Amino acid sequence: MTTEFDLGALLAERGAERYELHAKHLNPQLPRMLHTIGFDKVYERAEGAHFFDADGNDHLDMLAGFGVMGLGRHHPVVRKALHDVLDLDLADLTRFDCQPLPGLLAERLLAHSPHLDRVFFGNSGTEAVETALKFARYATGRPRVLYCDHAFHGLTTGALSVNGESGFRDGFAPLLPDTAVPLGDLDALARELRKGDVAALIVEPIQGKGVHEAPPGYLRGAQELLRRHKALLIADEVQTGLGRTGDFYAYQHEDGVEPDLVCVAKALSGGYVPVGATLGKEWIFKKVYSSMDRVLVHSASFGSGAQAMACGLAVLSVMENEQIVAGVRTTGELLKSRLTALIDTYELLADVRGRGLMIGIEFGRPSSLKLRSRWAMLQAARKGLFAQMVVVPLLQRHRILTQVSGDHLEVIKLIPPLIIDEADVDRFVDAFTAVMDDAHSGGGLMWDFGKTLIKQAVANR
Repeated sequence: MTTEFDLGALLAERGAERYELHAKHLNPQLPRMLHTIGFDKVYERAEGAHFFDADGNDHLDMLAGFGVMGLGRHHPVVRKALHDVLDLDLADLTRFDCQPLPGLLAERLLAHSPHLDRVFFGNSGTEAVETALKFARYATGRPRVLYCDHAFHGLTTGALSVNGESGFRDGFAPLLPDTAVPLGDLDALARELRKGDVAALIVEPIQGKGVHEAPPGYLRGAQELLRRHKALLIADEVQTGLGRTGDFYAYQHEDGVEPDLVCVAKALSGGYVPVGATLGKEWIFKKVYSSMDRVLVHSASFGSGAQAMACGLAVLSVMENEQIVAGVRTTGELLKSRLTALIDTYELLADVRGRGLMIGIEFGRPSSLKLRSRWAMLQAARKGLFAQMVVVPLLQRHRILTQVSGDHLEVIKLIPPLIIDEADVDRFVDAFTAVMDDAHSGGGLMWDFGKTLIKQAVANR
């Protein structure tokens, strides 16, 4: 008996119900939030760094699915690899054989981190972090993991234990033993290490929340302290890895840094099949998997699945053959320099920072009396409203998708697909300039929308 299923027909019949279905069956606050800020768009298709609506209007993606779409959407090489692996009818996930694709992908990944030796494949960034936490605690025999203030490493319980944002942690205790230290403060790190119970420090070389880079010398100094105290350095490269910052990994910006464990995910999927990877040193893996009795002591049901591995191999092939990392350095510097040049023009624009195509645009208190009073009104209602006032007209008037870099932050984070070009940079800078002109005029639709956000913020208190 053949079962017929027509996905296209189902979407044609029910696709218009998308927001109602989410409101009824999924997270009810998502459609509510999207309606409130005017992000309740209907995108029909996507290609590269662009979305298209039903009328064929293109929207520039400067968010890349929070970094997942490193190569943009539907890259032909990755798409072909997925079709190929489906057509091969592989004997996948038997659990008791060794398929070639995981080994081949591990080999390609490790070639970019020659000081690391082995890989564990899971299904997401948070799972890659969970793996690193488990391996570090077992390998060192110590319970406590240090993390940096304002860090984000995931939302499952272990990863949440090293999350620097209280809004994510509240109500989910008890968590794992942990301690926060300020990013860049080696003295604080040394004080904690002297207590003798620290397994590892986990750190984002550039924090996603707020786009704050580790100060020069911090990673190398932290590594030296950790080694002295027989603790491990874990680099969370889930968002910063695979070329995002202009090197294959962000920790490679600093000479001599060789983490004991590295977490990657997001862009490795090619935007198709979720995959996460934890890379580590030989001795750590051998200690965790110390005997045949411990062969399955840490595993993942869908880890090393053929479709995910094929996408990962295709992504690395594209990155190498199309020189993606070099392109990121060039395009990222162009975008950052053009935005930085606007700081002296707009008093509401406080800072532009970041590396490669991971850029933070921060807004701050203006100097003129008229704008200062409006800024104070927004801050009194809820910090972060001005940044939201910027992202909305970028989408509504200029068809550019961006978002704030975290709750209660006046920072927009740009993490576009790594394939954007000079024309995309021009389009974004021109649109951003127009929005800033409107914001500094002291009136107009942008500030009218600000009043709506203030009312919503007050109502939610």
